Amino acid sequence: MSETVTVTQLNNRVKNILAGSPAVNDIWVSGEISNLKRYSSGHYYFTLKDEGSEVRAVLFAGSRSRMDFEPMENMKVLAFGRVDMYVARGSYQFVVGTMRKSGVGDLYMRFEALKSKLEAEGLFDQSRKRPLPRYPTRVGVVTSRSGAVIHDIITTSSTRFPADIILAPAQVQGEGAAESISKGISLLNRIGVDVIIVGRGGGSIEDLWAFNEEVVARAIVSSKAPVVSAVGHETDFTIADFVSDVRAPTPTGAAAIVLRGMDELSSELDTQLVRIQRSFGSAQRERHNRLDVIDARLSPERGLESVAMRRMEVDDLMHRVQVICGDSMSDARSRLSDLGSRMSMERALNRIESLRNRVEGLVESVRLKVESNRAVSEMHLSQVSDRTDAMVRMIGPMAAADLNGLSKRLESLNPMNVLSRGYSMVTDSDGSIVTSIGSIDTGSNITIRMRDGSAEAEVIRKELNK
Repeated sequence: MSETVTVTQLNNRVKNILAGSPAVNDIWVSGEISNLKRYSSGHYYFTLKDEGSEVRAVLFAGSRSRMDFEPMENMKVLAFGRVDMYVARGSYQFVVGTMRKSGVGDLYMRFEALKSKLEAEGLFDQSRKRPLPRYPTRVGVVTSRSGAVIHDIITTSSTRFPADIILAPAQVQGEGAAESISKGISLLNRIGVDVIIVGRGGGSIEDLWAFNEEVVARAIVSSKAPVVSAVGHETDFTIADFVSDVRAPTPTGAAAIVLRGMDELSSELDTQLVRIQRSFGSAQRERHNRLDVIDARLSPERGLESVAMRRMEVDDLMHRVQVICGDSMSDARSRLSDLGSRMSMERALNRIESLRNRVEGLVESVRLKVESNRAVSEMHLSQVSDRTDAMVRMIGPMAAADLNGLSKRLESLNPMNVLSRGYSMVTDSDGSIVTSIGSIDTGSNITIRMRDGSAEAEVIRKELNK
């Protein structure tokens, strides 16, 4: 009758067989390190592989202390050790006692060769990188339909600037993955999107290798829409990262880069509102100054001042006439007195009559000139008054219309109108608007202003969007 054993007993028997077999103990194994992980205990867990196969391996902290180099991903090594069975899982692993470096892995050499080639073509230059659209409305994503990447992107985008997420399902690992990714990029360009995210979750260099293929790099460079690479974790770098317009540390980070957060938009809106208010205030002050200048130029007081100046000129002219006449009369009297002793009475009387006629003619001429100047001044005053009235009637409605338009613009920018649409405004104890969670502390008092009033509140807990 065949013997019946438990699974644990079976695995223990295999463990003993392996432990007693010289063929798998104290041997050197040549391979390439992959999926390297170092734990806080100091132990290293990784995979040793070649072109045809792979085996799990472990390097314990004590054995690591006897080595003179740090194990690295893609490093080719000679590992000395033994095969052991991990009974709990029923899997075997190679327990490394020591290692020697034997060169760089084949995949790493291919990576460096393609990187050098594309860099020489200028495909990594910042000058050819395109800026991302500020407010994209259609975001294309090339990734696996069933992976966590598309779920993370959709979840992140739900709290940011709204946009349509269009998935181009692609194989992101294994044979044919590079061609699938390239076709996904081409498809999204034909559909028409504002920006494309190309990515997948973390993994080994083999898992991410599709993003190191030249066909994917060429598809990214040829894309009409800017491309954001989001491959693996922050420490993982692929050729796709170097040729993309922007590299994101993770797929979630890609969504945060492409779509702006509501807090950022709110802060920018507040900044723009302040700028608009300042611009409006400046424009309003300029209009008022212009109206003041026009009012001063067209005021009746200025017209009366002009008439008064004309009257002063007339008065000055009259004074000059009087002075001239007085001087002439005095001169005539002096000459008559001088001639009296030398001329006969008859000739003296004739001479006096002639002089009197001349003086009267001069006085009449002056009087006519004064009257003429006064008529011109009065006519000018009437014209100025008519022009003032006409300009006041014309400027008044225009100024009223400007002020009415400015008033409506100011009312449309009133923050209280925004509150009437269901929003609220939060201010701190100093009355400053709160635009970021980092500007308030737990336990601080805040004021929440709504459409029909305000409420005082205390910050019990705060949480930063991730």
